[in-house]
Amino acid sequence: MAEITSLLALLAGLDSALLGYSGGVDSALLAVAARRALGRDRFLAVIGRSASYPAVQYAQAIGLARQFDVPLFELDTHELEDERYRANAPDRCYFCKHELWSEMTALASARGFSCILDGTNADDTGEHRPGMRAASEWNVRSPLAELGWTKRDVRDTARALGIPIWAAPAAPCLASRVRYGVEVTEERLAQVEQAELAVRSFGVTGNLRVRHLDTGARVEVDPAELPLVRAHWAEIEPVVRAAGFAAVELDEQGYRRGALLSLPDVR
Repeated sequence: MAEITSLLALLAGLDSALLGYSGGVDSALLAVAARRALGRDRFLAVIGRSASYPAVQYAQAIGLARQFDVPLFELDTHELEDERYRANAPDRCYFCKHELWSEMTALASARGFSCILDGTNADDTGEHRPGMRAASEWNVRSPLAELGWTKRDVRDTARALGIPIWAAPAAPCLASRVRYGVEVTEERLAQVEQAELAVRSFGVTGNLRVRHLDTGARVEVDPAELPLVRAHWAEIEPVVRAAGFAAVELDEQGYRRGALLSLPDVR
């Protein structure tokens, strides 16, 4: 396991910091560590609120902040007003993060914080993550990646610190479920959220994605949970349809990272 002392030392060396905080395990670990290293007066975790942020994730983020006495600020973001974001090309995430970091930079300036942090870890740097370009443009620092911490290091350290979501599956924004070339709208994001909550109600606990394919949907779960979903498919399929999909299919390969990139752009 990576040494927490190295992370605390890096954070303690900052004058002050804002953190882009989603409530996932990476940002949760950074929030807990930064609260310890910088105290309440020199640190603030910032939640960017929009229709792409799942309600379940929001509740989790608030609960963790309360549990660990993390100072919190909620910031409305407006990426859905950007036609480039709504167009949903493979670089969509860049426009979302550009919006977030520009808003947080203004907040940091107004409140006198010296830097902005995000939860990027070393494993993330080798993936398709257009948002990292926006982070670079806005001089956002990634302490976990700077220290070379992998996702396993993050989970192990979070577990050691008693962070209850240390083993939770990744929970990217709802827009990450919408097939490239299909416009991102509040209605489509709500469809995905409703469908995923319905699938979770059947006991799915691992990775889950309901891919919005425009008129239809594709359900992806971890391969280990495919038998559970198959056993309940006669019940799951109609509740996913009820979210507004004309057709629903189960991905028999199971969830794998980057699957959305394998779907041809509809444009």
